[in-house]
Amino acid sequence: MSNGVWKWALAGGLAVLLGIAAGTLSLRPHGVSITSGTLLGTPRPIDEFTLQSAAGTPFTRADLGGHWTVVFAGFTFCPDVCPTTLTELKAVKAQLGDSADAIRFLFLSVDPERDTPEKIGQYLRFFDPGFIGATGDAASLEKLGANLGFVYAKVPGATPESYTIDHSTALILIDPQARVAGYLTPPFKPDTMATDLKAIVAAAP
Repeated sequence: MSNGVWKWALAGGLAVLLGIAAGTLSLRPHGVSITSGTLLGTPRPIDEFTLQSAAGTPFTRADLGGHWTVVFAGFTFCPDVCPTTLTELKAVKAQLGDSADAIRFLFLSVDPERDTPEKIGQYLRFFDPGFIGATGDAASLEKLGANLGFVYAKVPGATPESYTIDHSTALILIDPQARVAGYLTPPFKPDTMATDLKAIVAAAP
């Protein structure tokens, strides 16, 4: 990866860390404290956006409202981190119990060149048919990444088609008002994450 891309990625990652640190200095929402990540003291608004869902329909900010959403940015050609994380999220969902209906899991593909809505849908069905997916053009993804706090960069391969993508591994927690509420950070422990998510849902007004 070029030095320029690394500087950009590191700057984006630093911005996320600074945002998280700022959140820890103020009162966490509803007095909830979690061990699998950090809740922001003040949820961060999300700008309007338009992507395409795995079902082929528009996916907008409005689709994030009314429920909690755990967002994972990745790509279907990912050899290790993405399938591992999605498997862990499947385990989390299985442990949510009565809180499962209040939480959705969104896989956001940062590889629109190869990940069509149909391919994303097929990919997610291997893990859980209840997972939702979406992607968009490069400009929309970059803008949303800056807003949500994830970064990614294309890494050339031996052929034009064999490139890979370096991307953030933290999960983004969106609240029912469609705001960034916090981040869940690796290493992921499904039982701990499920306990934290259930506590967040239970404490919500």
